[in-house]
Amino acid sequence: MQDSSSCRRKFDQEFKQEAVKLVVEGKRTVADVARSLGVHENLLHKWKRQYEEDPQGSFPGKGRIKPQDEELKRLQRENANLREEREILKNRLRGDCLSL
Repeated sequence: MQDSSSCRRKFDQEFKQEAVKLVVEGKRTVADVARSLGVHENLLHKWKRQYEEDPQGSFPGKGRIKPQDEELKRLQRENANLREEREILKNRLRGDCLSL
């Protein structure tokens, strides 16, 4: 049985963005904001780094991916489909040539 202190807490996108804004715009230290919100200082540093790398796409949430990653996955699926279609056509062409 786990005690409540070892349970992993989850924070939504809005909470993370507001916490980072307190540091970035509020002229408060990471340690001060982390202490006041009850989160670990390293976690707030991580959130701040993610926000600075991509303010619009930071903290997409569980099961959601960033738009550029979504586009990459779509293109990879399309590429795999095109390769498969090409192989089918190549095999069909080989079969037609052999039957002549």
